[in-house]
Amino acid sequence: MNSFKKAAIESVDSMAELYKEIADKIWDNPELSLKEYKAAELYCKVLKDHGFAVTEKLCGIDTAFCGSFGCGKPVIGILGEFDALSGLSQESGVTEKKPLVHDGSGHGCGHNLLGVGSLAAAFAVKEYLQKSGHEGTVVFFGCPGEEGGSGKAYMARDGLWKNLDAALSWHPASENEVRTGTNNSSIQVLYKFKGISAHAADCPELGRSALDAVELMNVGVQFLREHMTSDCRIHYAITNTGGVSPNVVQSEADVLYMVRANKVRQSIELQKRVDKIAEGAALMTETSFERVFIDGTAELLPNFTIEKLLYDNFTEIGVPQYTPEELDFAQKLKATYPAETKAPGIGAAFDDDIAEQVQSLTENMTKPLNDFLMPAYSGTTFTAGSTDVGDVSWQTPTSQINVVTWPAGMPGHTWQTVACGKTSIAYKGMLCAGKVLAAAAIDLFEDEKLLNKAKAEFAKRSKGGYVCPIEPGAKPIAL
Repeated sequence: MNSFKKAAIESVDSMAELYKEIADKIWDNPELSLKEYKAAELYCKVLKDHGFAVTEKLCGIDTAFCGSFGCGKPVIGILGEFDALSGLSQESGVTEKKPLVHDGSGHGCGHNLLGVGSLAAAFAVKEYLQKSGHEGTVVFFGCPGEEGGSGKAYMARDGLWKNLDAALSWHPASENEVRTGTNNSSIQVLYKFKGISAHAADCPELGRSALDAVELMNVGVQFLREHMTSDCRIHYAITNTGGVSPNVVQSEADVLYMVRANKVRQSIELQKRVDKIAEGAALMTETSFERVFIDGTAELLPNFTIEKLLYDNFTEIGVPQYTPEELDFAQKLKATYPAETKAPGIGAAFDDDIAEQVQSLTENMTKPLNDFLMPAYSGTTFTAGSTDVGDVSWQTPTSQINVVTWPAGMPGHTWQTVACGKTSIAYKGMLCAGKVLAAAAIDLFEDEKLLNKAKAEFAKRSKGGYVCPIEPGAKPIAL
């Protein structure tokens, strides 16, 4: 590690209090997808204060923005997220469920940390560019709506990510590893059924129930499940039942559907079948419906070249280590959710030797915190789940890491993850992520051959062409 790179990495620790303050402010003000106005305002102010050129309302999205520093090529993007989840209000630093606000929101996926860790990386790269005099540009992207809204996919529809030479990101997690493989694409559509209200006892024959249409649609989709490939998933939520009076025929009812398949093309075809079921439900009930496209995401394209680069830097920088107090907190929190039954990590899921190593490193999954880096593993293996980082990966070489910010085996999107959001465990992971991403970005600035190798791999993997899951004319919708 040369002196310029070393100084850049050390700058993450020197600015640690600022990063903790920003992460705490965002945790204290959880905002749902595409409604992250306070977070966006805070990030833009901090970026401007530190010499970044800021563009707000990026791609016409109110809470999307970017901040750039430097000039010329290469242009390396670092992705940040900051949206929260509904129904997960929770006190921090406690080991029992204690909502701060009834039915309030909370950072159950650690996005208060995700954005700030990426910001720390961007600021560290700025330090490097200033002191080294190296040509190049670092861009921090504020990406809203990851949990619902697919901000990055809407940006991909505008071709934004094609302007980058590479993109890096990370995610809070229960293990330290370099992400690899592919996953599900997804599409969300809201169906708003309209019928005719009537007295359910006196004149039911005059009513046309929108709720009946929703229920029949759900039944139709249940039968569809038998006739789709094993990688596909279909989920739904009834978002409007049309009222709480059973003696009124419901004149309106809404249901939100999400379909998933490994490839975008497959998701689009599966979505068409769900649309037909909605049409059938409307015909059976003599109702009508409005189809509202919400969002969609593409599957991930791995990039083994950047994955190795991230792994090498992760190894050199090291993973967070913990105090007895932190281990005790993690152990108590770990007792509040079911114990793991499988060795954690992507590699362990697909490689028996790695699974055996991980079993040993976790002391047969009894450790409260995974204080080690998962063995190196790169592959095109498939895991369920979706992320709009996939859309970025179809337009520029992209890779991600996971860094420990909560106890081993903890499920995401839970009160427990929210409880960890302002702890020293979380801060250590956030700062570690900033260092690893910065170190990898600096190597991409310094090693043209390495960057070209990543680009060549990207060109080969993406030769089939990007199919954008966002429908023409669709606009981001905050649900």
